[in-house]
Amino acid sequence: MTRMMVFRQRCCLLPWAGNGWSGELGAQLARIGIGMTALALLLAPGCGIPQLRQPDANPPIPGGFPAQGSRPEEPEVPVPENSARLGYDDFFHDPVLSGLIGTALANNLELRVLNEEVQIAKNEVMARQGTYLPFVTIGGGGGLDKPSYYTRDGAIDRELQILPGRPIPDPIWNTALGLGFVWQLDIWRQLRNARDAAMRRYVAAREKRNYQVTKTVAEIADLYYRLMALDKRIENLDMTIRLQQKSLEFSNAVKDAGRGTELPVQRFLAEVNRNQSQKLIVRQDIIEAENRINFLLNRYPQPIERSSAGFFEITISAISAGLPSELLDNRPDIRQAAREVEAADLDIKVARARFYPTLMINAAAGYQAFNPKYLLNTPEAIAANVAGDLVAPLINKKAIKAEYMSSNARQLQAIYNYQKVILNAYTEVVNKLAMVDNYSRSIEIKKKQIAALETSVDVASKLFQNARAEYIDVLFAQRDLMDARLVLIETKNQQLSGIVAAYQSLGGGDALADEPLEVPGRHRPAYMAPRSPEPVPLP
Repeated sequence: MTRMMVFRQRCCLLPWAGNGWSGELGAQLARIGIGMTALALLLAPGCGIPQLRQPDANPPIPGGFPAQGSRPEEPEVPVPENSARLGYDDFFHDPVLSGLIGTALANNLELRVLNEEVQIAKNEVMARQGTYLPFVTIGGGGGLDKPSYYTRDGAIDRELQILPGRPIPDPIWNTALGLGFVWQLDIWRQLRNARDAAMRRYVAAREKRNYQVTKTVAEIADLYYRLMALDKRIENLDMTIRLQQKSLEFSNAVKDAGRGTELPVQRFLAEVNRNQSQKLIVRQDIIEAENRINFLLNRYPQPIERSSAGFFEITISAISAGLPSELLDNRPDIRQAAREVEAADLDIKVARARFYPTLMINAAAGYQAFNPKYLLNTPEAIAANVAGDLVAPLINKKAIKAEYMSSNARQLQAIYNYQKVILNAYTEVVNKLAMVDNYSRSIEIKKKQIAALETSVDVASKLFQNARAEYIDVLFAQRDLMDARLVLIETKNQQLSGIVAAYQSLGGGDALADEPLEVPGRHRPAYMAPRSPEPVPLP
């Protein structure tokens, strides 16, 4: 402000032809002309701002999901309900599984890492909030100054006196104590836009954490059901081994009676050994699945409690997909991408503001004296100053233009990522719904197949014992039955896995998520998809 006042005074002293009324008018016009010239020079940097690249049109979200079991060309059928609204307790109906999930959400190391990312983003918001507020500092200092006699300051000091008959000390000490004031006026909302962008990145960090929650819930549930399926595989192998051992014992008895050969004995023995070896491989899979769950729970390897007896009777809540537009509110990764788009859009405005002038106000007030004993003398030792700086880029703005164009590129990245996440979410839901439907139908068919194969094994065994069938018929029947049971187990596991994946793809399991956060002064670019109920403001 002092500098601007000095400039204004100097304008008044400019020579101007004429006197009287016309001279006063000329002086006023001169001041206006100089002021307009200065203003033009300051605002000139705003000219020549690069043109922004606009994103491609966002494809519309379908009105519904394809009907389960239908062909793609059939009309879409909207479903009014949504399984994502169910918590994992209500969805899985298994207290043991719910206990494992609860332990994981409390102790999982990946979630703890993401919690710290949320805290870092929150701290960034706090830092940005302080940038557009005045900075007030307190400080003191001292120093020694001895100008040369052969300089202007030295020559002046020799001629001046502090008091009559008392020259300025040589050397002269300087001590000071006071307050400092610095304030950048946020004329173009540059600082507040940067704050709002940081707040949206804070919300995005929370949504990233929440998305990891859904992944953790789904992974534990999938591993839990996988363990049950592996237990059933062990059970199936044991049943097959018992059947083969009976056939082996009968073959040995027939051979000992002189009515058979060694060939069926060795073939049945080989099958028993093959299946016993397969059991060891399945047990290794069980160990790895249990240890993966333990890792997610942040604990060292230990057995996982489960009951696999009713594996084929496990029922999970039926999947209701709701409307595709509900994914925008239910999926944390979509909410995260949306917040990143909003932040990138604000970054554009921050970068654009760098083309315009910046106004800084600097002020200080305190005490200053050449001797500490005079430091607090009032009002003699009081010193103060205030100044205003209006600065704008004029020549060589390449760095500013580059940052502006880079902000535009990051904005387009965020927009296309947002579109990609929506498209991926919709595709995931369609795939998982079809997976659940198809595997459910397959289970019913497999059960009929197994019933027929069990009958064939029984018939083949009786015919073999009555010497009316070859051992190879029994062997093939047993192997077909074992393979069919394994396929049924795997199909049931895939069905459960599909249900879990569908639950996650709809946004279910977001147990740690609060209500969607938003900042005051909601900012949503026009190219973003609409959302359903408005989120609560961020405190």
